[in-house]
Amino acid sequence: MVCVSGQFGGQMAGPGMAGPFQGGAAHMSGPPQKKLDPDSIPSTTQVTEDDQAKRGGQVYATNLRGQVPPLVTTDFTVQDQGNASPRFMRCTTYSFPCTADLAKQCQVPLGAIIKPFATVPKNETPLYVVNHGETGPIRCNRCKAYMCPYMQFIDGGRRYQCGFCNCVNEVPAFYFQHLDHMGRRVDLYERPELSLGSYEFEATLDYCKNNKPASPPAYIFMIDVSYANIKSGLVRLVCEELKTLLDNLPREDGAESSTVKVGFVTYNKILHFYNVKSALAQPQMMVVSDTAEMFVPLLDGFLVNFQESRAVINNLLDQIPDMFADTNESETVFAPVIQAGVEALKTAECSGKLFIFHSSIPTAEAPGKLKNRDDKKLINTEKEKTLFQPQKGVYEQLSKDCVSQGCSVDLFLFPSQYVDLATMGDVPTHTGGSIFKYSNFQVEMDGEHFLSDLRKDVEKAIGFDAIMRVRTSTGFRATNFFGAIHMNNTTDVEMAAVDCDKAVTVEFKHDDKLSEETGALMQCALLYTTVSGQRRLRIHNLSLNCSAQLSELYKSCETDALINFFAKSAYRAMLNQPLKTVREILVNQTAHMLACYRKNCSSPSAASQLILPDAMKLFPVYLNSLMKTGPLVGSAELSTDDRAHQRLIATAMGVEDTQLLLYPRLIPLVRQRSPALSSPVRCSEERLTDAGMFLLENGRSLFLWLGQACPPELVQRVFNVPSFAHLPADLVRTRTPLRPSSTEDGVSAGSILADEHLGRCENQECLLTIYII
Repeated sequence: MVCVSGQFGGQMAGPGMAGPFQGGAAHMSGPPQKKLDPDSIPSTTQVTEDDQAKRGGQVYATNLRGQVPPLVTTDFTVQDQGNASPRFMRCTTYSFPCTADLAKQCQVPLGAIIKPFATVPKNETPLYVVNHGETGPIRCNRCKAYMCPYMQFIDGGRRYQCGFCNCVNEVPAFYFQHLDHMGRRVDLYERPELSLGSYEFEATLDYCKNNKPASPPAYIFMIDVSYANIKSGLVRLVCEELKTLLDNLPREDGAESSTVKVGFVTYNKILHFYNVKSALAQPQMMVVSDTAEMFVPLLDGFLVNFQESRAVINNLLDQIPDMFADTNESETVFAPVIQAGVEALKTAECSGKLFIFHSSIPTAEAPGKLKNRDDKKLINTEKEKTLFQPQKGVYEQLSKDCVSQGCSVDLFLFPSQYVDLATMGDVPTHTGGSIFKYSNFQVEMDGEHFLSDLRKDVEKAIGFDAIMRVRTSTGFRATNFFGAIHMNNTTDVEMAAVDCDKAVTVEFKHDDKLSEETGALMQCALLYTTVSGQRRLRIHNLSLNCSAQLSELYKSCETDALINFFAKSAYRAMLNQPLKTVREILVNQTAHMLACYRKNCSSPSAASQLILPDAMKLFPVYLNSLMKTGPLVGSAELSTDDRAHQRLIATAMGVEDTQLLLYPRLIPLVRQRSPALSSPVRCSEERLTDAGMFLLENGRSLFLWLGQACPPELVQRVFNVPSFAHLPADLVRTRTPLRPSSTEDGVSAGSILADEHLGRCENQECLLTIYII
């Protein structure tokens, strides 16, 4: 019997908190395991190809409760017929156990990954907007759930029973409609909120701050003009790009132009605000040198409409690089920059986003000053977790201020050395923002990569000043939340902004028995401000099965969602527990889940045979990949900032992003007539060949790998040079063998895969590794 003393699920143990991470994880003993033949291990690429062949290109209708959707790697079309699209909501299992005892027995986390603003493909219907007038959206009087397909109309249509709490409510007179012979409203298919899983309501003034209509948001661009950014050419690059990029500010569908206002700040040790009012012939600069008491020196002319002030703004963007061309100032502030943005939005009474372009650790005398606390001696010790804990005080308060104002922070970092990203990234992480990092930035090498990120970041769909609540039917409730979020209480998930890439992972716990007959219902309600300043409610509903049979739970599991949950749980836990303990719990909980399946759901077999549920057969591979990620590998070779960066960005990832991050695609480049890429192969050392050429991508970086015996004609076709020796030196990133970042085994069933994840190559020489933008 496998002994497990800790598990992921429930509140993570931390200061003043009880939880499963208190105390160490038990070690499993047994005879030494033989290395498995990689080809005998379930193949990730084969599973994805099989699902694509079986379900790819088809219409996935959401009319059935508890059905498992296609994999995130499969290309399919969603038809909303009463449950939210899997693009918006995915679950770790689509059949919840009926009792808490069953859940405890199997230790499979019960969770949902919610991506409320997920991009809807053009061949799918966009969300309908419902307007109930001055009365606002119809809600249950007891639990406050919003009208949805799970409400049962009774008494000839005059009342309805809430599907979440069973409360019987009166139907407002304006909303009354007769029922047909099946007991359904005759206007069922005319009302999105009664027939669809996802839709929006127009919110009334009751849903607005201070009962006042919301204003369109603003984007403030804040550029570090210290010596490093001027010298690298970054400032000039940003200014040139903004001239055209601001034409593509987000706008409502069908709108001719964006209503998002823009403002500009430059800074080093002091801050420079710019008046770009359209009536001015030249932009005006105002300087604030007292960074201890930050304020905005101008009201009128700071936040403007780009189309109206285009000439003045372009004039400013032309001048900024030249104004600071001769600067020698290398010290910067950071916290006052964010504070200035918050104050500007507060003055304008609107929400918005700060785009900060920063290069170094803030060492100037000002609130939020940081010092170098990077200590390699702490790695693999009890105190290693302190390297990833943000410094409290100023930045913690800033996060609260930002969320209160609806001010999201996107941070573009261009460091040449340690910057304490764990602290600098804390505000973006709690405000629905993003963190981009370009180490040792060079315009020629990294400029296009940065500009591509910036364009996507500015243009993407987004909502502001958001509050999300997840309601459930009786018997279970949401208990834990992971994401780029802030929480003042246990139920309201606050996000200064939420965009199409951000996901919130939610954990559920039983508080009573669940019924196989009624299933488990969940409703995600997101109140937010649109880019045009409208207040809206976005609703996503999902119904799951419940079962007293563990076999049904395992059959309905989704591995990609499970590994998303485990990754976020582990990355949060590493702030409070030694990495060794976190890794042991990952291994032991996985072993327990599989042991429970073997004991209760599978046919008798030899003790040495690995038995995996069909729906979870890839989980050990993904788990092993997770354990080899930078944050969980205690290695002095990896920079602390890089490890902190990956931990922070994974916090807000959706299922498709974590799947690709943990198991990159390895694509062989071969001669073929078709312009399409070859199918990916298993991401393993054995797949690399001396004469081969491979693309490796994980959703964030793209590498080209060439074997040293690669045919000269292939090198000629790709690089237009006769041989490797003729390649420009700045293209070659490494000529050393790739070394394993971890030699630890995967899960308890043996070494599931010690080198499945590329980057563990000890024997192959990586002659050339380059970024392809």
